[in-house]
Amino acid sequence: MPNATVRIRVRMTARPIDEPNRVSSQLELLFDLTFVVAVAAVTEQFARTIAAGHGGDGVLPFLQVFFAIWWAWMNFTWFASSYDTDDVTYRILTMVQMAGVLLLAAGVPAAADHGDYVMVTTGYLVMRLGLVSLWLRAGIEDRASRRTAFRYAFGIGALQVGWFGRLYLADAGASDTVLLIAFIILAILELSVPLWAERPRATHWHPHHIAERYGLFTIILLGEAVLASSNAVRRAVEETEVSAELIAVAACGLVILFALWWLYFLRPAGPRLEERRDRSYRWGYGHYGIFASLAALGAGLEVVVEQTSHDLHISPTAASYSVAVPAACFVALLWGVHRIISEPSRIHLGTSFAGVVVLLLLPLATPQVGSVTDLALIAVTCVALVAVASWDEIVKQSGGTGVTGSSVSSASTG
Repeated sequence: MPNATVRIRVRMTARPIDEPNRVSSQLELLFDLTFVVAVAAVTEQFARTIAAGHGGDGVLPFLQVFFAIWWAWMNFTWFASSYDTDDVTYRILTMVQMAGVLLLAAGVPAAADHGDYVMVTTGYLVMRLGLVSLWLRAGIEDRASRRTAFRYAFGIGALQVGWFGRLYLADAGASDTVLLIAFIILAILELSVPLWAERPRATHWHPHHIAERYGLFTIILLGEAVLASSNAVRRAVEETEVSAELIAVAACGLVILFALWWLYFLRPAGPRLEERRDRSYRWGYGHYGIFASLAALGAGLEVVVEQTSHDLHISPTAASYSVAVPAACFVALLWGVHRIISEPSRIHLGTSFAGVVVLLLLPLATPQVGSVTDLALIAVTCVALVAVASWDEIVKQSGGTGVTGSSVSSASTG
C-alpha cells in the first residue's frame, strides 16, 4: 500500500504481483465514492421507469449507462493494481476521472427519459482522457511494458471518436435500432482493447488486490440497494402511517440483500485468481452482469416498497418480478463467474439452477398470496441458497468427515 505521505513524483513501473499485504489505497476508496453517486442516479431512474409501468423500455438505457459506469471503474481498478504510484500526477489524473463520473451521473436522467446521451458521453470522455494520460505516462516511464501501455492508450483514445460518432448518429435522426447496434459494436471493441493491448506483455495486476476491489464494489452496490429501499420507506412514512406491511417489506428486502452478500463472499476469490491468472478476463467481465443485477435489485426493492403506500402503474406481479429477476440473475451469474476460477463453484450447478427456477416462478403466485408474502418467499429462497451453499462449503473444508468449529467460522466469514 502506498505511503500516506505525499510524494511529488515516483517513476511509474509495474508493481510486484506478489506484493505482500496489498490492499486498496485511500485514493481508490475515494474514487469509489464518486461511483456511489453514479450508481444511485441510474438506480433511481430505473426505479422510476419501472414504477411508471415502462420497465421493459428502461432496461436497455439502464444497461447502457451502467456499462459506462462499470467499464470506467474496472479499467481504472486494473490499471491501479499494476501502476499505482500515488504521487501528485497520479492523484490529479485520478481526480479528473472522478470528475467525469460526476458528469456522467448528472446526465443519467436525460439519457433515461429522452435518449439524450450527450452528458453521459461527455462524462465518459473525461474519464477516458484521465486514463489515457495514465497509460501514456506508464508507456513513457516503464520501458518493459511500453508496447502494452501505448496500445491501451491508443485503443481507448481511438474509441472515443466512435462514441462521439454515435452522438452524431442520434443528432442525425438515426433509429433506436441503429443506435443500439452502434452501442453494441463500440462496447465489444471496448472489451477487446485489453485482449489486444496485453498481447506483447501482460500487466502486473495483483490477484488479492483485484479480488478486494471487486468485493468493495459489490458492497457499494448492496449499499445502494439498501439506500434505495430505505429512501422509499422514508417517503412512505412521511405520506402515510407506518404499517406492518411496510415493515415486513423492508425486513424482507434486508434479508435478500444480506443473503446475496453472504453468497458472494462465501469463498475468497484472491487465491483462485492467483492460481488462474489466465482466466481473469472472463471472471472480470462476468461481473458486469453481477453488478448490474445488484443495481437493478435496488431499483426493484424501491418499487416494491413504494407499492405498499402508492397505487403504481404496474401490477403486483410485475413489481415482484422487479426483485425476483435481478436476484435470479445474480445467483446464476455468480455460479458462472466463479466456476471460471474455482472448481466447484461457490454454488453447485443444481442448487443454482433450482434457486433460479424458484425465484422466477414465485412472482406468478403474487395474485393469490399478495406482494408481501411473495417477497417473503423470495427472501426464504435466498436464505435457503445460503444454507445449502454454506453447508457444502463446511463439508468441503472438513473433508466430508464432520463439522468443526473452525470450518463453520471459515465458511461463514468467507
